[in-house]
Amino acid sequence: MDDLFSDAVKALLTDHCTPAVVRAIEAGQPHAPLWQALEASGFADALVPESAGGAGLTLADVYPVLELCGTFAVPVPLGETLLARGLLAHAGVSAPKGSVVFGTGQLASDGRLYCAQVRCAAKADWVLVSCGGVCRLLPVAEAQMQVAGFCLDAQLSWPQAAWEQAQPVPGTHDLVTLQAALYAAQLAGALMAVFSRTLQYANDRQQFGKPIGKFQAIQHQLSLMSEHAFAARMAAQLGLCAEGPVPDRLRVAMAKARTSEAALEVAGLSHSIHGAIGFTREFDLQLYTRRLHAWRQAAGSESYWHDVLGQALLDSPEPLSLDLIRTLTDVVV
Repeated sequence: MDDLFSDAVKALLTDHCTPAVVRAIEAGQPHAPLWQALEASGFADALVPESAGGAGLTLADVYPVLELCGTFAVPVPLGETLLARGLLAHAGVSAPKGSVVFGTGQLASDGRLYCAQVRCAAKADWVLVSCGGVCRLLPVAEAQMQVAGFCLDAQLSWPQAAWEQAQPVPGTHDLVTLQAALYAAQLAGALMAVFSRTLQYANDRQQFGKPIGKFQAIQHQLSLMSEHAFAARMAAQLGLCAEGPVPDRLRVAMAKARTSEAALEVAGLSHSIHGAIGFTREFDLQLYTRRLHAWRQAAGSESYWHDVLGQALLDSPEPLSLDLIRTLTDVVV
């Protein structure tokens, strides 16, 4: 099943999400053609039950889709929409048309609801906002928008009346954990893309009459990149091993911590091997390393999730940390 999904998604993104398309959308060009192609494919409804018109898959099943969102630096919220629609369907709420992203809101003294940094909000139609333990859907078109950090992100705000009138989502939902699982998967994809591109560059770039990949110092750096990239992918896969619409919080903590750690190391090593060329706007590497840094901090960096794991270890009845690690990494196939 993984091969079927990954092959189909990879073919779709290869045709419709080239680096030129990513650059154009980041520069402000219309994103509708790319989103319409992705929407028409049906992958955004993969987690929606079959009875509601979806595919009825699990989080583990859709991991390849989320990873490829990172591999191709997808500049529209496909992963967010996929997870949000699955969450809404399991809560008994019909998802609105268009793309959906996640936000954490706070009601300010001026009477407005603020979401400080909403990932990919500039290309989204709806925001699933969590505020005070309640989740509601708010339209992006009715929000005041300001640029925030990454070029596709934004700070959004609505009048308090808009929040009170918005469609509620029944139940209590841990959106931060869900987001962290998504960004762990996307980080894993971007890490593999950076590693493979850097490996190819090291084999192609000639210095002193031979590829720079033949030099021991470069080989050492490539081996470190490989270690981080593959360990991060394994951790991200474990983080999404779940049957329900929301993954296990401690597995996600492990996944996000490991992938965020790897993001810093792999980004630094890749630019070191590429030299000055890697930082240029014209070179594709920066499309991925900028996302590594942005997604590393999204939904909590490694230090945040290390604290979550540390507290769980202190609260665990098991006497050894190894017992907790075994529990988190033990997946029955």
